[in-house]
Formats: sequence, C-alpha cells, structure tokens
Amino acid sequence: QVQLVESGGGLVQAGGSLRLSCLASGRTFRSYAVGWFRQAPGKEREFVAGVNWSGASTVYADSVKGRFTISRDNAKNTVYLQMNSLKPEDTAVYYCAADLTIGVVTTQRHYDYWGQGTQVTVSS
Repeated sequence: QVQLVESGGGLVQAGGSLRLSCLASGRTFRSYAVGWFRQAPGKEREFVAGVNWSGASTVYADSVKGRFTISRDNAKNTVYLQMNSLKPEDTAVYYCAADLTIGVVTTQRHYDYWGQGTQVTVSS
C-alpha cells in the first residue's frame, strides 16, 4: 500500500517557476514508477511526466518538454516536478500517481495509487 501527498502548488505569474513534491509512504516506494498528471477545468486529466523506479528513465508530454523536469529521491520517498517558464495553460490540479512496474508509465489506468492533488494557477 502506498499513500501519496502532493505539495508545492500555488499562484505564480507567467514565466515563473514552481516545484511540486510528491511524498510517499511505504518502504517499497523505490520499487514504483511515478507519474505526474494534471486536470484543468472542463478538461480530462492528462499525463505530464513520468519517472521509472530508479530515476534513470523519464518521459514528458510534448507540451511541457524542455520546461518541466521530473526527478526522485528514493531516500526521501519523494518525487519532484520542477516547473519552469510556466504558462497560463499550465493551470490545473496536479496529481502524482504510483505504479508497481519497472518502466515509465504514461497511461492513467495503469496507476494503482493517486494523491489528492495540488492546485497550480498561472496568471497572465
């Protein structure tokens, strides 16, 4: 069983930065791939970035490539999403999710555990 808690969201101006954190409970967290997803008002939840269990492999959505960086510190049971050059269209609730698998997972249905989400609002 894994419990996930996101933090670090907030209000930022366009061009600014935020770093989201996903803190996990459970001794086996290092065995899980982790993904960040987001859901904007009136839109479906979408994949943003994912990292495999070791942190060596990452995948990004085209919309955030070059601006966002996902990383993890297994000693701290935490996965981070560094978001730079934020745009108003990045405004959404951001969720982290965990899946007991080897590779990076980009599809929502494969993820077993989800956090409650953290709001990110980017003003123009």
